[in-house]
Amino acid sequence: MSNWVSRVTLQGNYVRLEPLSEEHIPGLAQIGIGQDFWHFMLYGNMKTEDDMRGWVLGILEREKKGGDLPFAVIHLASGKVAGATRYLNIAPKDRGLEVGGTWYGTEFQRTAVNTECKYLLLGHAFETLKAIRVQIKTDSRNERSQRAIERIGAKREGVLRNHMSLPDGYIRHSVFYSIIDSEWAEVKKNLEVMLAKY
Repeated sequence: MSNWVSRVTLQGNYVRLEPLSEEHIPGLAQIGIGQDFWHFMLYGNMKTEDDMRGWVLGILEREKKGGDLPFAVIHLASGKVAGATRYLNIAPKDRGLEVGGTWYGTEFQRTAVNTECKYLLLGHAFETLKAIRVQIKTDSRNERSQRAIERIGAKREGVLRNHMSLPDGYIRHSVFYSIIDSEWAEVKKNLEVMLAKY
């Protein structure tokens, strides 16, 4: 892990983001197995707890190489694992990173969980790490994800065509968004207004 970004726990009113570990595997398996969002992602379908274990161990390997910082999302009211998210494509020299690899169990979708996760991750990136750019990308087919990204105030930059080969052989186009440091105050205010509605 680069010394720019290191393991940290981020706490809000609805969620706690804690460093991902093998202890989170059963909770993630409980909410993640069989979900339809996996076909938009790079990891293949999660059908068993062993699949989820492989996913977690793979992400932890990426963390060791310094490019990713993964979190388990804990829903404070229930104490349950709500999902996972991470920083990736961490570029200390350029003071940039990506927020992605995000997914939640069905019961936590369309709740305060994602809004507060983005609030905590972006706040840490811009205010603590002093990032100048945070990017977010999504599959061009995933319109729900695109609307969610746009709702928080990220700017659509464009589409990278034939960007990634998915495990099922599909060639994915990726839609890229970003927030830059000069936009963070406005995005932060927008997220606070959204969180106040819950």
